Amino acid sequence: MKILVINGPNLNMLGKRNKDIYGGKTLVDIETSLQKEGEKLGTEVISFQSNHEGQIIDFIQDNTQRANGIIINAGALTHYSYALRDALVDANLPVIEVHLSNIFAREDWRRISVIAPVARGQICGFGWRGYISALQVLVDELRGEN
Repeated sequence: MKILVINGPNLNMLGKRNKDIYGGKTLVDIETSLQKEGEKLGTEVISFQSNHEGQIIDFIQDNTQRANGIIINAGALTHYSYALRDALVDANLPVIEVHLSNIFAREDWRRISVIAPVARGQICGFGWRGYISALQVLVDELRGEN
């Protein structure tokens, strides 16, 4: 089983920016934790990050055929990228949306996600642990476990 973990703009700056909101772990730290959890679950985790919307869409289109599911933290693209939403729909894979912070406890514009309606679910507000939870839930669902 292969899971794509996609991170959008500015997530490469984790550990340096707004630690009170996003925590102190870097994206590499999170990806390392996901790799370890994936090994425990017998799942390959393929991570990708870009600050460019088109590169994220290209990654989804180029890797859909070899994946079973997607975990995505689209960053600010969450709130307005219909092109990214369409790529996720076209992938025809289960998607879980992740956010480090609780987007519903922040600015009004952050509460809107154009991705949420096409995702199986959304995990937000639990920091880096949200990625681990998303991986566990997605693998369980793909295996038919409730």
